[in-house]
Amino acid sequence: MRSPIDHLSSRFAIDPAPLETVAARYPVRISPHYLSLIQEPGDPIWLQCVPDPRELDDDQLPDPLDEERLSPVPGLIHRYPDRVVWLVSNDCAVFCRFCMRKRRLGQPLPEPRESREAVLGYIASRPEIRDVILSGGDPLMLSDAELEAILSALRGIPHVELIRIGSRLPVTLPQRITPHLCAILKKYHPLYLNTHFNHPLEITPQAAQACALLADAGIPLGNQTVLLKGVNDDPATMTLLMQRLLAIRVRPYYLHQMDLVQGTGHFRTSVACGVGIMAALRGHTSGLANPYYVIDLPGGKGKVPLLPETVRREGGGLVITTYTGEVVEFEDI
Repeated sequence: MRSPIDHLSSRFAIDPAPLETVAARYPVRISPHYLSLIQEPGDPIWLQCVPDPRELDDDQLPDPLDEERLSPVPGLIHRYPDRVVWLVSNDCAVFCRFCMRKRRLGQPLPEPRESREAVLGYIASRPEIRDVILSGGDPLMLSDAELEAILSALRGIPHVELIRIGSRLPVTLPQRITPHLCAILKKYHPLYLNTHFNHPLEITPQAAQACALLADAGIPLGNQTVLLKGVNDDPATMTLLMQRLLAIRVRPYYLHQMDLVQGTGHFRTSVACGVGIMAALRGHTSGLANPYYVIDLPGGKGKVPLLPETVRREGGGLVITTYTGEVVEFEDI
């Protein structure tokens, strides 16, 4: 079977050697569906999934968010008081080059049964945990039976109110979203799914159909976009992405400033770039199309929203700048 690098080198007549050098450290996987979306070297799909030599020239930290320190049992991250992230899979359909858990690519998870028992025991012992986020890797890379076993076990813990799944498969492997899978997920409401579209080219008919199946099963869909240099770091691209997401019943949720993860520095933009994009969205398109722009602070300090500088207090009132640049005085209480 041909590797993605072999396929790319023959299709675009490029030298595979530099890509293979990077792949020796950070593995490569690209699903056939996602591979088919590449139109030319260096386009927004290429940048997200094809190795880049700049990945090896980066002195950032492998785990800047301190997830290992915040892991009370293997496979679980407990950063916020009432919610935890459970890394149920270490597998993905595409190994994204900007991945926040790039250090884990190709690494095995703890022994599944022992790890699952330890995680469930921890969650059951802490009644303050009401929200469990299934992440990885990609939870939907598990079989239907494995996924249902996890969901059923969580629903057996009385204080777990919400279950969330983070999955990029509607983007990278949309055929995984089947009526049978959706029937399983529907049994465990309230259940939410956040997916991960970064560019309008990813919103294909297949991706739209996958999201329709999930939405028709009553699963609220959100999207977390990462702000990526050369991919979506301009207002026109981001506006179109957010509008097309709403058209397939996916609500924009977060726009993430790039984490300071080793091997990903070439994707970073300035915060001013992100603030400018948010300012361009506000008023020029539906409020539903406006995500929260957030930074996940190093050291495990959590997400902080960043807002355009449109409001300042003067005296007893507010001075507000509209999207057209008009300055308006507003009486505040």
